[in-house]
Amino acid sequence: MVYYVSIDAARGGDGSKEKPFKQISEAAQIAVAGDEVIVAPGLYREYVNPINGGEEGKPIVYRSEVMGGAIISGAEPVKNWEHYKDNVWVARIPNGIFGSYNPYTTVIGGDWYYSSIVLHTGEVYLNGKSMYETDSLESVLDPQIYKPSWDHEFTVYQWYSCQENNETVIYANFQGNDPNEHNVEINVRRNCFYPEKTGVNYITLSGFVVKQAATTWAPPTAYQEGMIGPHWSKGWIIEDCEVSDSKCCGISLGKYLQPNNENKWTLKRLKHGTQTERDAICQAQIEGWTKENIGSHIVRRCHIHHCEQTGIVGHLGCVFSLIEDNHIHDINTKQQLTGAEIGGIKLHAAIDVIFRRNHIHHCTRGIWVDWQAQGTRITQNLFHDNMPPEDAELTTKLSLGEDLFIEVSHGPTLVDNNLFLSAYSGRLATQGVAYVHNLICGPFTCVGGGTDNGSPATGPRYTPYHVPHRTEVAGFMTFLHGDDRFYNNIFVQNPIPKSYTDFIESQNIELVGTVTGTSQFSDYPTWDEYFALFTKENDTGAAEDRTKYYTKLPVYTGGNVFFNGAEPCAKELNYAQDTEHEIYVKLVEKDGAYYLDTNLYEHLPKLATPFISTEVLGEAFEPEEKFENPDGSPIFFDRDYWGEKRGVNPTPGPFEKELDKSLI
Repeated sequence: MVYYVSIDAARGGDGSKEKPFKQISEAAQIAVAGDEVIVAPGLYREYVNPINGGEEGKPIVYRSEVMGGAIISGAEPVKNWEHYKDNVWVARIPNGIFGSYNPYTTVIGGDWYYSSIVLHTGEVYLNGKSMYETDSLESVLDPQIYKPSWDHEFTVYQWYSCQENNETVIYANFQGNDPNEHNVEINVRRNCFYPEKTGVNYITLSGFVVKQAATTWAPPTAYQEGMIGPHWSKGWIIEDCEVSDSKCCGISLGKYLQPNNENKWTLKRLKHGTQTERDAICQAQIEGWTKENIGSHIVRRCHIHHCEQTGIVGHLGCVFSLIEDNHIHDINTKQQLTGAEIGGIKLHAAIDVIFRRNHIHHCTRGIWVDWQAQGTRITQNLFHDNMPPEDAELTTKLSLGEDLFIEVSHGPTLVDNNLFLSAYSGRLATQGVAYVHNLICGPFTCVGGGTDNGSPATGPRYTPYHVPHRTEVAGFMTFLHGDDRFYNNIFVQNPIPKSYTDFIESQNIELVGTVTGTSQFSDYPTWDEYFALFTKENDTGAAEDRTKYYTKLPVYTGGNVFFNGAEPCAKELNYAQDTEHEIYVKLVEKDGAYYLDTNLYEHLPKLATPFISTEVLGEAFEPEEKFENPDGSPIFFDRDYWGEKRGVNPTPGPFEKELDKSLI
């Protein structure tokens, strides 16, 4: 069955092409497996709650008739502004418009949320751009530049809300603009396209613009929502959508509500957050978190931007998913929301998740995979400018930013054929990672640390590892560090902004390196050195030295090339280091395409590089799982960033030969 929707239709339509529904919600009440809902261009100010799911091979498809033509908005226009004083105007909104959820009384908060002022899930938009909330009318009357923001000029466009006589009263400084002559909107709905109940499987959302919802903070120990999301279901496809201006998260592939665990650390302060997260994982497994029931989603070719927590968030519900060909940028650039759950993409338990061919830039951090990045593959992505501009005030160590953060996972986590062009390329508070054929232009941070419960005195974090390619927990373990592989990468030492190094020094932040390369692994053993600890000569039975079970794990290298002062580790094998030439690597934008401008390949030394495959990489130590495809088949790294065929002795880095192609 095909249903039609048009905002211009008369009331009382039956969903036929001749008499379409006026709202998408009307179709969402009755569509069943195999049905398609075609939505005509227009602005649909509504919350779509799909009642029914599809079936495998028979999804329910919601399709914008014209790509980008149908807009689902969580906002409503406000036209009753009255001049208050100077540049400040006031509007009074009857609370009846909000129903049971008022974004202007709902305070943002929860586990791992650190903002210093009280903020709400509500938002005010001037001509589509979100303004800055403040906590007093005085601040609106005399707005000051908010220095942590990445856009200082717009920070003086501020608003404040309060409650009077069952009305939400909003004061806003429009800096000389008459708001009644501009498009001023406020978000009033919590979600845009999101089932209220769990288990609504196999839905496709294609070609929509989705924007301006009053979403809540989404840590892994709480109910995780977004403007769009499957809500603990299976088999969704979100494709060719533009997703923007969520107060917190754009797309959620995340966790369902566990009332007994909801933000327990913040609300009760009895168990630490890492313990409540372990509790949540085990409870989810008891309650049906399996490969058969949850995950296997696809997010592809979406344009995701200007959300203030994440572009894509998820915990547990994201397993076995594919995230590919998306353009993600300007996430958390207002810097009003601060905490540990922020990034272009932030996923916990990204088991067998593939991140492929995404373009991620101008985010606080690019991709952050936290806990259980087991079977995770990050491949053929372009990362750049995932760091604050030099005029932005840094407030916490998480403000530093990097392209890829892998945290407290046992692997195997595979990182191949990527371009890491930001000041810091990666944060490696983890083990069991393989970097293969990447271009890496910044240092790694948190090598050998960052895995305790906040300080060495509070002890290490124990995180789970799983049965290979399944959700079932196989065990828990802390971190020995190492078990990492670095093959056929190119490391280029680019300058670190002085504002970064000054901040690091002033705050005495540890484990933030300034040297690109593998030198931070110099004191890690090779496999032969590690294995020697366990030979029969060292096995003395009850009297054995059992500290050997808690030493650093081996690090494996080969085929890496180092430029501009980038340094190899002391035990680096089969590498080349160029100390003669000055190498530049620049990203050039031309007509909407991105190209690499570099002299790197003019000076690339000859090197007998190894051909890398699953067989060479072996298996991650703790889960005893190979670096392999989600179906268990081996990976042969015989294709480069563009998919071109590699030689038997491949060129180091992500490109086998040609450089004159667009990177996206």
